[in-house]
Amino acid sequence: MRKAVRYCREHDILKEFLERNATEVMNMLMTEWNWDDALAVRFEEGREEGRETIARNALTKGSSIEFIHDITGLDITTIENLRPRL
Repeated sequence: MRKAVRYCREHDILKEFLERNATEVMNMLMTEWNWDDALAVRFEEGREEGRETIARNALTKGSSIEFIHDITGLDITTIENLRPRL
């Protein structure tokens, strides 16, 4: 597995992705696949994406960070980082 990842990086096959995520890729390749765990992770990722979408929409409508924190449960720093950049 390591040789395959190294080969891809050396031959510009997904090079940037592998440079950022090589450890995660190796962990995924070495871990036994479990469908239930994969679904649980995807479900949680979807919930997080949904909360961030709600926060972005609330920010564009002028809602306070404290209100957004109360309705989404996101931490203040995360909400501040979701503010649109001008």
